[in-house]
Amino acid sequence: MTAPPDIDEASHPPAHARTRAHRWSVTGILGELLILAGLLLGLFVVWQLFYTDVQGDREQKAIVESLEWAEPPAQVDTENIQVIPDDLKVTDRDPDTRPSPGNTETFATMMVPRWGQDYVKPISEGVSRPEVLDPLGIGHYPEAAMPGEAGNFALAGHRTTYGKPFRQVDILEVGDKLIVQTADIWAVYSVTDWEIVQPNEYDVIAPTPRDLEAGVTDRFITLTTCHPLYSVAERWIVYGELDYWAPTGHGVPAELLEVPQ
Repeated sequence: MTAPPDIDEASHPPAHARTRAHRWSVTGILGELLILAGLLLGLFVVWQLFYTDVQGDREQKAIVESLEWAEPPAQVDTENIQVIPDDLKVTDRDPDTRPSPGNTETFATMMVPRWGQDYVKPISEGVSRPEVLDPLGIGHYPEAAMPGEAGNFALAGHRTTYGKPFRQVDILEVGDKLIVQTADIWAVYSVTDWEIVQPNEYDVIAPTPRDLEAGVTDRFITLTTCHPLYSVAERWIVYGELDYWAPTGHGVPAELLEVPQ
């Protein structure tokens, strides 16, 4: 009986060698997938931190430019503005404003001399991230007071990405001006304080900040944003009080021209 031919070990490796080769193949595939995942994650970070910022800033500038009343004229007039001083607890000094804005409606702009003479950002109704904060910039908490009114004019905005309207919130100082313009009025507020809180501390936007039982006692402004940078772990809060409001069409606030030291 003829013996079977010898088996070529190069073309038919032992079982343990085939298993080892299979393991290396799986490891290689997993490695390539991890590299691909890392590249995709890196591209997402670039898109999130840089592209959305550029895009958001461009879109917010376009919104401001579409509002005929939004920016001070080239030749500013600070002499003829008709100042209505704040009067504590007197609500009949509230400005006459238009009907409450609808969700996502842009109804005001904000200027902050501390953040540069070219800082002008739109303020829109609502604080939904996909509807307002991402595409439109600064959001106004529903049911909060309107600019110049008694109560708390409470706002939210990003500190990173999507135009980052509150990026420099940490450099504001007590006494800095927060200037808001609508089609009808100017409202000039001064920063009074700031603090870092937990996300569930909603009393910061109460009619009297931090005092849910007090009701309406003054005319406040509150800025809320995430803290620290690139995180949503906490909230950075800036508080302010109204200095005065004035009807538009009679000059602009002199504070717009003041350069903080």
